[in-house]
Amino acid sequence: MATALVYVGIRGTVVALDSATGTKMWATELKGSDFVNVTATAAGVLAITKGEIFCLEPSTGTVRWHNPLQGLGRGLATVAGSADSGATAAAEKRRRDEAAAAAAAAGS
Repeated sequence: MATALVYVGIRGTVVALDSATGTKMWATELKGSDFVNVTATAAGVLAITKGEIFCLEPSTGTVRWHNPLQGLGRGLATVAGSADSGATAAAEKRRRDEAAAAAAAAGS
């Protein structure tokens, strides 16, 4: 079972902590040293800082994608995921699990 994580945005960085122990699991520096607004969604960990949005891999902090949101300024911003993103992510995970099982069976 995967470790449950808590995500913290602070000084241009997103930090993932083990929710049971508080141990730092990873930290990803984004931009500058400003406030980082963070939310965890089925799509990934979304973080906004300095007017730019990042989508991070929840388990590693690797940047999946980044959008500079050109022309919108650099002020504080809020972020949320779509209401149906959970169903989409579950379907994608199921597809990956089935592909991995098929590959493992083919390799035996």
